[in-house]
Formats: sequence, C-alpha cells, structure tokens
Amino acid sequence: MESVTSAQNTNQPKETPFPLFPPGIPIPTTAIEKAVTATTTATNVPTPFLIIPKHEPVEECTTPIPTSNNQDVKPIFPNVPHRETLPAPVTAPATAPPSATSCDPSDNANGLYEEFNRVSQLFRTAFAEQQQHQLRASQQMDSSNDLVLDPNSGAIVPVPPPQEYGGHWNGNDAAGYEGSASSSGGNMTLAKRNRLKELVRVKDLSLKDQRHYREVVRRTRLIYDSLRVLATAEEERRMMLTDWRKARGDLRASTLMKTCGLWLNRDKRIVGAIPGVFVGDVFLYRMELCVVGLHGQTQAGIDYLPASMSSNGEPIATSVIVSGGYEDDMDDGDVIIYSGHGGQDKHSRQVFHQKLEGGNLALERSMHYGIEVRVIRGLRYDGTATAASKVYVYDGLYRIMDCWFDVGKSGFGVYKYKLFRVDGQAKMGSAVLKEACMLRKDPLCFKPVCCLSLDISHRRENVAVRLFNDIDKSNEPLCYEYLPKTNFPPIVFHQTGKAMGCECVDGCVEGCFCAMKNGGEFPYNQSGILLRGKPIIFECGPFCRCPPHCRNRVAQKGLKSRLEVFRSRETGWGVRSLDLIQAGAFICEYTGVILTRQQAQILTMNGDALIYPNRFTDRWAEWGDISLINSNYVRPSFPSIPPLDFALDVSRLRNVACYMSHSTSPNVLVQFVLYDHNNLMFPHLMLFAMESIPPMRELSLDYGVTDDWTGKLAICN
Repeated sequence: MESVTSAQNTNQPKETPFPLFPPGIPIPTTAIEKAVTATTTATNVPTPFLIIPKHEPVEECTTPIPTSNNQDVKPIFPNVPHRETLPAPVTAPATAPPSATSCDPSDNANGLYEEFNRVSQLFRTAFAEQQQHQLRASQQMDSSNDLVLDPNSGAIVPVPPPQEYGGHWNGNDAAGYEGSASSSGGNMTLAKRNRLKELVRVKDLSLKDQRHYREVVRRTRLIYDSLRVLATAEEERRMMLTDWRKARGDLRASTLMKTCGLWLNRDKRIVGAIPGVFVGDVFLYRMELCVVGLHGQTQAGIDYLPASMSSNGEPIATSVIVSGGYEDDMDDGDVIIYSGHGGQDKHSRQVFHQKLEGGNLALERSMHYGIEVRVIRGLRYDGTATAASKVYVYDGLYRIMDCWFDVGKSGFGVYKYKLFRVDGQAKMGSAVLKEACMLRKDPLCFKPVCCLSLDISHRRENVAVRLFNDIDKSNEPLCYEYLPKTNFPPIVFHQTGKAMGCECVDGCVEGCFCAMKNGGEFPYNQSGILLRGKPIIFECGPFCRCPPHCRNRVAQKGLKSRLEVFRSRETGWGVRSLDLIQAGAFICEYTGVILTRQQAQILTMNGDALIYPNRFTDRWAEWGDISLINSNYVRPSFPSIPPLDFALDVSRLRNVACYMSHSTSPNVLVQFVLYDHNNLMFPHLMLFAMESIPPMRELSLDYGVTDDWTGKLAICN
C-alpha cells in the first residue's frame, strides 16, 4: 500500500509587526493582512504574544469500563477484560484484519472485514494527479531554494515505499518503519516502531467497492448500536438492584469496539470523503463518529493530523463539527464562518484570546494547501422517535477559502475561517432534517399539488400516513383498503390453548411469567428498543394484568413514526419516514389477510401474488449479534417456532409496509411477535429498524425472493 504524508515546505515566514503565527510556518498574505488590520483596529484587544505551541492533545479515547461487585447481575460481555484506560491502539498488518470471533488479534479473520484489505489497495492510485502537481511544484523553486507551491498541489504527496530507502515493514504495525527515510523537499526520520498517521485521499471507487465499503460501515454501526443498547439494558438492571450510577452505553460500546480493534480507518488519516459514509448519514452519538473514522476527536470540534505526526511538522485539519457552540459562528448552509477553538470557560463564554495552535493552525494550513475538510453538524432534534436531544449529520466536504484574526462578540480575539461547500455533492443532511421538520408541522408546505393524500390510513393508525408523488400521475395506493392489523382466521384463536398471562400490576418485573416465556429476559429496554433479535417474541397480551405502559408492550401499540408512501424513479412506490428512527426501534407491522396453504394455492392459480413469511431472511439474528466482541456469544434459538406455512394476501387489503422496497443490505428487519394469541404457527410480522434511519431516507427489507426485473415484489409495483 502506498503511504502519503503532508508535503514538505521549507519557506520561512515573513516578518510582521505582530507574530501571530509560529515560526517556520508560511502564511498566505491575506491572512497576515487581515490579522494585522484586526489587531490594529481593535483597541480593546491586546496584541497577542509570541505563540509557543502546546503539547498535542491526546486523541485516544480513555473511557473506563465500569465494573461492579454485584453478583446478581449477569454481565452481557463476560469475556471482555475491564480496563481503567485503553492502551495505544495497535494497527494490524495489511494481511491480518481484526478477528471476526474474538478480541485476540492473533486469530484469523473472517466475516465482516475479510475483503477490507483487498479494497484498501485502492489507496495506491489515489494520488497519481497529486504526484504530477508535486513534480511541477518542485520545478518552480527560486534561487533561494524556497519551494513555490503549485496552487493545486495541496499538501498530500507520495512517500517512497520502505524498500527504496533501506527500511522494512515492522510486523507489529503496518504503519511503522525501522530505519530512516528522506522524502523530496526535506528530511524525514522515522524512529523504530514509530506509528505514522498516513494522510490519504480515496476517490474514483468502482460501484462494487462503494457497496463493499458501505456494507463495512453498515455492519460496524450495527455492532455499535447492538452493543450500546445491550450495555444500556445492563446498566438499567444494575440501577434497579443497587445504587449503581448509570453509565453511558455509547461510551462503553465504543470502548469495547476499540479494545477489539473494530474502529474503522485507524491506520490512515483520510482527507476528503470517508468510503462507506454517505452525505446525510445521521449519528445519534458523538462516539459513533470516532468508530467509523468520520471525526477522530472525542471532544474537540477540529480533527487534524498533529504536527508531531506530520513529515514536515505542520498540522493538517481533516474534519470539523459545527454545533453552534461558539457565539461568533455563522452558518448559512453552503457558507460557514467557523470560529477556532480555545479561550472559553465552562459556560461556553469567550474569556481569553484564541491562539494559533493545534486545530486552529491546522485549519489555516489546510486552507494554505487547498485541502478540503469534512463538515459534521451537531443539531438539536426534538423528534418523538428517539430519546437523543442532539444528533450529528454529515453534510459533505467544504473548502477553507479565507481565515483572519478578529474581535469576537465578547471582546476577545478569535480566529475565523470561511468555508464554502464543494459543488456536486448530495443534498445536505441538515437541510433534509429541516424540511422533514417543516413537513411534520405542515404536510402541505412542500409541493402541495403532489401530496395525493394526507392520510391513506383514514385515521386507522396512531399517526397519519402521507401519500406523495412528484414523478407521474399514479395514485395506486388509494385503490386499496388500509389494514392496520393482520386479519387472522378464527381458527388461530381457537387453537391457542389455555390463555395465561402475568400477574404484574404496575408493569412487568424480572422473573415474571412473560419474562420466562421469552427465555428469562425482556425483549426490550425501558425505552422500548429491541435488545436482540429472536426467533419469536412474546409480548404481554389481553390476559395479562400489567398496564398499557408495560415495557413488554411495544409492537402491539402500532405505528409511531410518521411514514410516507412516495413515488420513486428507481423503486416504484417506496416508504420513508418524516421522523428520525432510532436503531432498534419499532416501525410498524407488515399486515395482510392470513391464508392457509390450501387457500394460497387457490389464489395463486388465479394469478395473484402473495407474501410468504417463511421467505423473509433471518435478519433478526444480526441485531444484537456481538460475536466479534464476545467469542462465547450464541445466536438465540429460544423460543423456537415451527416452519411457517401461511401466506399474507395483500391484493385488496394492505398497509404502508407493503410498499417497502427490497434490498440485500436492508435497514429494516422482520421480527415475529405474539401478543393476542399463543399460536406459534401464525405470528405477527413486526418491523424494526436495523440502524438509525434519517428522515426522508427510503426504508428497505430483505424479502428473500423478489421480482427479477424490478428487484421488488411484483404485487407492490
């Protein structure tokens, strides 16, 4: 794999009346002029002193894993060692990706990352153009031997492979060399076993490789969400038994994944887009950004390659988080005035002058070299579908076009950077969130003529189901009667046997009858999130004494998210949500009229298509699968159910789920649930989110068998 680092630069800084920048750092004339102007015109701001760079911040997460002496709580992750702090990460060699069965890096890999190294070879060809730019730049050196940079060269140039300078690969660290090296433009010495953070860019991926990276990111986030939900449930049980202080499940999940080497993009510092992360992706927790490699800082808003890890001693910024935490920020969407970090107290008030060091200097250097940065917006979200009060949305790549030193609103000096969004990208996720919020308040605020119905369920659901078509004149979903719940034949209820229920008065508790039916544990946490997929789930039914707010009554309560059936050029009719749907949350039931095998055969002879539940793939097994963390993890097999031998007729009666598209990488899973009867032969088909689904993103299922031409069930076209 070809490694690259920031470009060498031997320019000396020009002397200025106010040494705002550290010695040895070349500064664009515009930045110097504006800094001088801002300082001389602001009489209430003292002149900044000579800057002495501080030590680089420690970027590694040191979140402790809580332990407990309580023997009454069975840990979910028994074989993961509890550590107060995490050691420095070890990057596996290019031929040994993380193990798929345990935390031991010596184990052979299989499953999730088996092709990761093959696709990573694409980094080799990412900088052919960059090498040409650097070659032209090297030919433009003046008599004083100062390097005149090509404006398009950027700061990313190739570094010779180790065999060209007598070094060799260190077997324990794919990014570490032994020996010394010299690259064009200056000397670079790599100490023994020194871990180099490569600065690379990925582009021109094939469709196959794009899908591969997307699947890696999807499954990594699936593991993270599963761990987070399970860790939260474990802490809930501890709090009920003791005075245990509740810990954050998102921190514990990220720590466990880091311990097992499951964080992505740790051996390279990627400039530009992260493969597999799409513009508009929403993250409910800050630590998830670190897990996928989108933003590596757990607290700081500027992520960058530190000067101590750069070949020429200059930091380079790679991403920023815009969350409105600084009073001098201005956000107009495509144009951002971003304030540097530092100088704030614990109440987010500016009380000191900012210094040009760390992330502030990295942003200036990125502007100087023309390197784009990723922008993640932190937004307040008041949706009812998730408990998160703040979400993080990836909004794409921006270029830093200008920077200057100015007087902030509090009277202290701040560094400001003007960012412009790169053209040709997908619509900003933050803009989609705002549009969805407007539609929730006023369904007719956007293209009212294209809204064919405000509620195709005719108030049969808890929330309205909108029908939208801006493609053609089809209104086919209006031709069917809406069916909010599955229509079972009477024989299903007659063959359920003696009805029994729990005796819980204030809500189900550990060890009650309904918990025993589910294998001794409840299927949901206190927030109604699915803990792990099972062959079948028993919810409390009409013969239980527990109230409607019982934690074991989730899917039977019906639709909560505001869904929309919409017309798509790619998939025909599809389904999307106006709400943000949290991973593991219940979405809706897949309804229809139950037909026995004999009835289904008669109807099929007449040419009508049916939905066969036994053809749905067992995606439920993926939710809660922590085999990469816990080598003793066993796929749930209790309660077991016999093969399903019935069909759903949706030819006349159907609900919103019937319009969901097929995908081999779905974001929705099918979970069988029983609550109103005990006949294992005829469960309800309940749909849950496999990942955090942003508003206006299409929902998809893995039907198992689909139409060969459209990739979707023929009856739903």
